[in-house]
Amino acid sequence: MIVTTTDSVDGYVVESYLGIVTAEVVYGTNALRDFFAGIRDIVGGRTGSYEKVFEKGHQEAIAELRQRAQRLGADAILAVEVDTGSINVDQSGALLLVTATGTAVKLRR
Repeated sequence: MIVTTTDSVDGYVVESYLGIVTAEVVYGTNALRDFFAGIRDIVGGRTGSYEKVFEKGHQEAIAELRQRAQRLGADAILAVEVDTGSINVDQSGALLLVTATGTAVKLRR
């Protein structure tokens, strides 16, 4: 399946639009990762543990997007957008959110 951020694919024509597909991945934070991220806030630098969480989240959201488009009979997902955010649960923590959205289509050469 073709997954692209563009609204077309060279050499193909969109035969039919099957609808918008979305996928969401939510991760809880943990105390150890938060502790080390807090140290990075003080001394500066990148927070590798959270970068890995977001990278994994992007991969999982796109994989879920593919599955949902396949259920619709799609050949491709166009105009894919991946966003990240957080959901504040309470004063002690937050959830990390990764969403992916695109348009499921049938293609013809």
